[in-house]
Amino acid sequence: MVQATAAVVWEPGGDFIMEDIELEAPRPDEVLVRNVASGICHTDVAVRNQDIKLPLPIILGHEGSGIVETVGSAISHVKPGDHVVMSGDSCGHCRHCHDGQPSYCDEFVERNLSGARIDGTTPARHNGNPLLALFNGQSSFATHSLAAGRSVIKIEDDLPLELMGPLGCGLTTGVGTVMNALKPPAGSSIAIFGVGTVGLAAVMGARLCGCARIIAIDTKPARLEMALELGATHVVNAATDNVVEQIYASTDRGADFSVECSGVPVAVRNAVDCLARPGWAAQVGATPGGIEIPFSMDRMGFGRGIKGVVLGDAATQTFVPYLAELWRSGRLPYEKFVKYYDFADINQAVHDSAVTGEVIKPILRMS
Repeated sequence: MVQATAAVVWEPGGDFIMEDIELEAPRPDEVLVRNVASGICHTDVAVRNQDIKLPLPIILGHEGSGIVETVGSAISHVKPGDHVVMSGDSCGHCRHCHDGQPSYCDEFVERNLSGARIDGTTPARHNGNPLLALFNGQSSFATHSLAAGRSVIKIEDDLPLELMGPLGCGLTTGVGTVMNALKPPAGSSIAIFGVGTVGLAAVMGARLCGCARIIAIDTKPARLEMALELGATHVVNAATDNVVEQIYASTDRGADFSVECSGVPVAVRNAVDCLARPGWAAQVGATPGGIEIPFSMDRMGFGRGIKGVVLGDAATQTFVPYLAELWRSGRLPYEKFVKYYDFADINQAVHDSAVTGEVIKPILRMS
């Protein structure tokens, strides 16, 4: 058993409570990682609040970065001492995994949204009792993670490890949705609804693709200013402006593509209504459970459509290192909207990002 400290959610909407836990030794397909840092994602908060209903108590966190300590006997792609980022788990043998789309794995829900292994067991104990500790293959709100092998991605040792964790989810989701799912040609236009971490990553992805008009939509002026700094050509304040009219005014014909990152139902509708003919919307933001959103078929016709995208349609084992090299070259400067917190201050970090919105991407330092 490995001794660790974890931030545990015990009740809906409750604080993260620091607890001493024990982790099992790795099974053949698992890796023990000493976490250096972990980003906090909106999904972590949604589970804490039970907007996304997972069993409690649980250790959350799914943007971990750290150093490999021990590997299972079947692991060959990383070794002790390697620097790694962690992302979601997948089976590796279904059709979607073989096609390079692990986020659509046949076992994705069971492996990532249960907090347990595929056989229902969990690697963690608290006071001798089982504790769910495989959220998105890693449960990185802890000093150590016993991670699924396919969640662990090697990166170069000279990269700043404490900054790299968000590449495993938020940055992959935003950049990948543009590059992999929508594939906008150079000179096209794109509207991005909600410019938190994922939306700002989509802005940078659109700039990398050569989009001529990149329109950022949000209700927070500071986030719109950040979008302009990172490559947006136009901004729309959804709190004061008619969003669809402003997008049409900026493009003359509507946006060729859109990315919806907020999960707000009216934004989902606007992401379709703003499209040119033809045009594609990517739905990324998590909408509240049970929500149904009506679309006018007058808008959905003429070559328009909407598609749901998970984790940027990315093959994470190769896409995460690619993003790391984009950061190294200065083309993915997401450090501009990061704020670091000590691990013990996790509740303050959640408040500053999810309640007041003053911080876009909080990162917890475990040391």
